Amino acid sequence: MSTIEEAVKLLPPNIRVNVRVYIDFLIEKQRLHPVKPLRQDWAGGFSEFKSEYTSMDLQKKALEWRGD
Repeated sequence: MSTIEEAVKLLPPNIRVNVRVYIDFLIEKQRLHPVKPLRQDWAGGFSEFKSEYTSMDLQKKALEWRGD
């Protein structure tokens, strides 16, 4: 398998320009919206309600709050 640089060298010049524009787009997208690790600091937040509600009860309540 060839490297990206080798693959790009095989393309015609006008397509290479498109590749460069796309690479610039990806770099800018990453800069503006960096990937963040998934937060789960909320886990266990409803543990005090475990004996009072089932997961189905909470799901129905969430749908009510959202208006669905």
